Amino acid sequence: VQLVESGGGLVQAGGSLRLSCSASGRAFSLSSMAWFRQAPGKEREFVAAISWSASTGDYADSVKGRFTISRDNAKNTVYLQMNNLNSEDTAVYYCAIRPPGYGGASRRPQTYDSWGQGTQVTVSS
Repeated sequence: VQLVESGGGLVQAGGSLRLSCSASGRAFSLSSMAWFRQAPGKEREFVAAISWSASTGDYADSVKGRFTISRDNAKNTVYLQMNNLNSEDTAVYYCAIRPPGYGGASRRPQTYDSWGQGTQVTVSS
């Protein structure tokens, strides 16, 4: 399976970005997805997850109300809409995919078996 993220960049505080992650090589519509991020000097942390059916979404407290995860199974793509960005959102953002049929949205990175290469998001204050 291959995951390719895009949409990162430099944005001012208070601005918005939309990340995309395109998947290939797997039954995407049966696989739950997630976004994680890693800031310099910090461990990778959970951001948001969405079940394979899009019926369940989960968010880290730090992004709840500002970020929205969604998916388009016809395009094999998951999105992360990020609004009202602040400097603490600066990180490399990774998408991850669970094996098909292995469960719903999860915060645990070990439940995801494939990861993208990451896309840099930098928020200037």
